[in-house]
Amino acid sequence: MKRIELNSQVSQIIETEFGGLYSGPLVISSIAGGQQAANRALENLDITRYAEQRSEVEPRDKRGATVLSPYIRHNLLTLSQVFKAVKDAPYKDREKFRDELFWQEYARHLYARIGVQLFENLRFEATWNTPGDGWNREMLCVDRVVSELESDGWLVNQSRMWMASHWTVRNEMGWLHGQERMFRELLDGSRAANLLGWQWTVGAGTGKPYGFARWQVEKRAPGICFKCPLKKNCPIQEFPDEITPVQLQKNPVLDSDPDLGRTIGPVQVVENKKPDFVLLTIESLGDSDPALQAHPELPVVFVFNEDALKKLQLSSKRIAFYLQTLQDLAQRRRVEAFLGSPYQFTQENKVAVTYAPVPSFQNFTDLAEIHPYPWFRKPHAGSVRSFTSWRQKLDSGHKSA
Repeated sequence: MKRIELNSQVSQIIETEFGGLYSGPLVISSIAGGQQAANRALENLDITRYAEQRSEVEPRDKRGATVLSPYIRHNLLTLSQVFKAVKDAPYKDREKFRDELFWQEYARHLYARIGVQLFENLRFEATWNTPGDGWNREMLCVDRVVSELESDGWLVNQSRMWMASHWTVRNEMGWLHGQERMFRELLDGSRAANLLGWQWTVGAGTGKPYGFARWQVEKRAPGICFKCPLKKNCPIQEFPDEITPVQLQKNPVLDSDPDLGRTIGPVQVVENKKPDFVLLTIESLGDSDPALQAHPELPVVFVFNEDALKKLQLSSKRIAFYLQTLQDLAQRRRVEAFLGSPYQFTQENKVAVTYAPVPSFQNFTDLAEIHPYPWFRKPHAGSVRSFTSWRQKLDSGHKSA
């Protein structure tokens, strides 16, 4: 277990401590990590015209997207906080924005229930294991989007759909490889949302692949096509041929949860021992983390999972975002960071931690305290086969409660 000193420049820490553990050049996003950065973003939130402009790609000053997703993904801002923050926004914008928050919760519920099965086609057959690069960067629209992904680690949802469709629907490269490529770069990269988004775009979730065509670029990023070297020989001039994916045999777990308690996690604090540390995970890095709030007197620990970093080869932007968040927290709490195994740390130390609804949490053993995960809405045992069926059951249960 190697201690990481947090009082140096982030780029210097990455260069010194994380050699061989990230992919690409050393780049730090303009989107800063940390609770204070998240709070400023929420304070400045204005979703007026969000419904109309959320899908705009260029010019950037016309975008309606909020860029809150990196903070929401790591619970620096909880879905509940953000939901309440827009209560006075115009009705149409408020409802569309809140619908997107529910989509994020749906992804979390689905992943909590089916876990690694989300790496497989959900409902319809779609190319998923074909290797290769599905992004033709001779196309200016693709190059612009991939460049933003590589420099800032963030994209509007429209751009993500373009890239997923171009990779798999157009170029027939495997969606699993494509989502992994995008996952490495995204500051808001989560297995739940990224895997689900790719499945829905390429048709593995809905049976209706999203077709990427020049018309969409001209509508959402006017002017790009005129500057493109392939403007007279555009590979996406027309929409791709419509295809109907083969429907897979039904997975009964999508219709009914056989173990709702496991999906939800503990509903009250599990107290096994008196903790000496609070352990944070990437699923919950904010000041409102339940374990963190419960123990203001304890030192805080974050362990960068060395084995996982070697395997995943995340971009330096993601590592920088975590380091910035820890440096920010260190202004208010005593924080210790390590490079090694978080699971080993919990075996050797008594820690309090907030439950994370992801498969890897089961690797923790002998935890001193486990605090409930701060769900926006508690998972139900009904259908998660589609967002609509999940939402209908969620709404009916919420009203009856």
